[in-house]
Amino acid sequence: MDQQSLTELRTFYASFGRLPLPGGTRVTETALGGVPALAITPPRAGDAAGTLLYLHGGGYAIGSAHTGAPLAAALADRAGLRALSLGYRLAPEHPFPAAVDDALAAYRALIGDVDPARVVLAGDSAGAGLALATTLAARAAGLPLPAAIVAFSGWFDLTLSGASLTAKESVDPLFDAADIAGYAGLYLPDAADPADPLASPLLADLRGLPPLLLQAGSHEVLLDDTTGLAARAAAADVEVVLETYPGSAHVFQHNHTTEPAAARAMDAAASFLARRLGVVVPQG
Repeated sequence: MDQQSLTELRTFYASFGRLPLPGGTRVTETALGGVPALAITPPRAGDAAGTLLYLHGGGYAIGSAHTGAPLAAALADRAGLRALSLGYRLAPEHPFPAAVDDALAAYRALIGDVDPARVVLAGDSAGAGLALATTLAARAAGLPLPAAIVAFSGWFDLTLSGASLTAKESVDPLFDAADIAGYAGLYLPDAADPADPLASPLLADLRGLPPLLLQAGSHEVLLDDTTGLAARAAAADVEVVLETYPGSAHVFQHNHTTEPAAARAMDAAASFLARRLGVVVPQG
């Protein structure tokens, strides 16, 4: 991918940051472990309910805390949580493992102020992979782990081994295998091993991870990343819920205000997090 194409993609993707937030949501600029972030307080956030750390998608090369804010706010509002949307560094200017380093620094700072048993992680696409990688890095650093993780259309395998990369090309309206390979090339420097568990959490030792909710649409080339991670997590005795949505595309949850399937997915994700935290969400 050349610089002009990347610049155009970044400009286009910035429009996701203008999607509506739940009415009454408060958003303020902040930093977490030295990493820029948005602090998001939706109207149904309880004072002591818990905190969602949200990691935006964009192939590790596009996106920002602002583009992650609409999904973070919608999920947090439904679950009765506060949220932080993180603006980690992007490739190719800051290749692997910069995103993991930033997310781990943010997580470390967050659990310095908030009981990790009241912290949950979520992300979409590359951000979902980064949520897993952050948890693995936290485990390696001897840090307590979050209470749960939600992954929307996660990208978990930068070795690009999933059969769906080509099998689903004809029905995926957004990406083909070459697109995914292009993003991997931006994120991974020449010396990096795509099988490194922090780049490809699908290949990690998953034992001891917190409960996972994995959602994907059946019409996406990354489908096998989600189904493969679910199988490996189950084999590692991790509590895992797999949800696939027929006919839905990559990160279809963005359409939760207009599409019933997306709304159901967001409600399911919020219920999953609320149950893990013992939160009773106010109605209305």
